[in-house]
Amino acid sequence: MIELLSSPLMQRALIAAVLVGAAGPVIGTFLVQRRLALLGDGIGHIALTGVAAGWLVGAVVGLTPPDALALPGAMVVAVLGAVGIEWVRAKGRITGDVAMAILFYGGIAGGVLIIKIAGGTSANLMSYLFGSIATVSTNDVVWTAVLAGVVLAVGLGLRGALFAVSHDEEFARASGLPVGFLTSILAALAALTVTVAMRVVGLLLVSALMIVPVATAQVVARSFTRTMALASAIGAGVSVVGLVITYWYDLPPGAVIVVLAIVLYGVTTVVQHRRRRPDPTIDPHPDLADDVRVVQET
Repeated sequence: MIELLSSPLMQRALIAAVLVGAAGPVIGTFLVQRRLALLGDGIGHIALTGVAAGWLVGAVVGLTPPDALALPGAMVVAVLGAVGIEWVRAKGRITGDVAMAILFYGGIAGGVLIIKIAGGTSANLMSYLFGSIATVSTNDVVWTAVLAGVVLAVGLGLRGALFAVSHDEEFARASGLPVGFLTSILAALAALTVTVAMRVVGLLLVSALMIVPVATAQVVARSFTRTMALASAIGAGVSVVGLVITYWYDLPPGAVIVVLAIVLYGVTTVVQHRRRRPDPTIDPHPDLADDVRVVQET
């Protein structure tokens, strides 16, 4: 363990894992409340276009490496795409599932096309699709810390208003809340979360880190605030444990982290189900049984 913590590479990776694991479920809690659990997937796909666009700009201006602007490119395109789709959906032009489909297919197609124009190949996008935490640089850690700080500050600071919008848009609108602005903020935060987690779990798996810890927390928590706090702790925990496992074994970190989150969800669900299983020797409705007995005697 001392060897692990003394490695500069692992120090950077652990910092990134904790930040991503803690920030992702915070926004995921709002997405689950809005029944938009797959929004992170759609944003992840469109962020791929941003990665390729940043690569293209870097190649044109002669940056070394050419993907130096991949993260800023992903951030800008993901935020614009997410806010744009949310605006179009709110206007009633398209439904939520159609908006998601546009993000999915348009993002992948745009990324593959632009990376080819930039002189690269689809293989250059693999580390962004599946994560490459082993290549996290000091600059990546700084970006991750800044973006995670923004996500946590806004997500927690506007928790009440964002919960109201996520729970019932019509009620929030009747209460005088700026629903359009708040839904755009939530979409932008989801996009930032995706770009934050890009290096840790990859764009294809980022939604799992945002949603699965929330699903696990919902099994045991009984309030929105507790669910968010527990989900954030679970996200950070599985990210660190998954990273430590991949330090000792040659396994892809993003996949290990997601599998751990899913296994934890399954175990938690089974344990809670057994705890709530009623004792067959105890009548669950004693008052009703007394009423039936009185009726039978009369």
